[in-house]
Amino acid sequence: MAANTKLEHLIDIKSLSTEEILAIADRALELKNGAKPLSLKGKHAAMIFFENSTRTYFSFEMALNKLGASVYNFETSKSSLSKGEDFFDTVNNLSAIGFDACIIRTSKEGLIKRTLGERTKEKGKEREFFKKIALINAGEGTSAHPTQALLDFVTIKEKFKNLDGLNLVIVGDIRHSRVAKSNIELLNRFNISVKCVAPGYFKDENIKNVEWCENLNEALENADIVMALRIQKERIQGIIEFEDYIKNYQITEENLPKNAILMHPGPVNRDIEVTSGLLDSKKGEIILEQAHNGVFTRMAILEMILKNEKGVNNV
Repeated sequence: MAANTKLEHLIDIKSLSTEEILAIADRALELKNGAKPLSLKGKHAAMIFFENSTRTYFSFEMALNKLGASVYNFETSKSSLSKGEDFFDTVNNLSAIGFDACIIRTSKEGLIKRTLGERTKEKGKEREFFKKIALINAGEGTSAHPTQALLDFVTIKEKFKNLDGLNLVIVGDIRHSRVAKSNIELLNRFNISVKCVAPGYFKDENIKNVEWCENLNEALENADIVMALRIQKERIQGIIEFEDYIKNYQITEENLPKNAILMHPGPVNRDIEVTSGLLDSKKGEIILEQAHNGVFTRMAILEMILKNEKGVNNV
């Protein structure tokens, strides 16, 4: 059970042990099936979102509310960051005020690690927070989105009794996708084969332990899981050939294997990555199940990070 494990922070999948990943997934499914959550009453969490979000923001907020914690929306444009305050100093002041956690979403690569002091040293001494405060990555740059990968893992674990040897096909804007990178890092731990299909401008061949495929239909032949990715217009410079993308990479009712599940981290560009007909079909319901599982997964994570040292009570 995840509640028996203690985490200090959640930075990326690499920083988690396989045992911790399984503990989070098992606890999330326990909570989904009616287990009593731990009480985090008296804990205070700041939601620091530099990027827009629906699923991640509100599932974290709901998870905190279900656990009895107090949650605060940190309006970045109205904060001292807009006056030039260093992010470390912002977090340190939140620590001094009495916050227990900061849940951070940012486009800046490495911001969370730097704030923890891994590369921020002054006069040979790492900077320390006023008091202990947990940092939770809710999506950083194009490199890491650990809570999305964990909720995707919960969804896969729920649908398949045996994970060993499953075939996952990821289709779309892999170059800019922190979701894809975190999922690949996680799923490789469980002997799930990953194929990546993308046009040249969305490839990132620095990603290891995957098979790159040119032809979508060939890649889909033995797929158990098909994960479509959003074309991230806000991170792309230049013109996107949407007609070419739709012709060669769109997931449709015809090319999705009959026994495969369809996943997407959202938001979906309808009729670009996936047809509306498929989204609105029974197959498309698993995408909504991912969002549903996000609440329980984030509850499990928050329990592990914010539980009291000297015992816990149920809500």
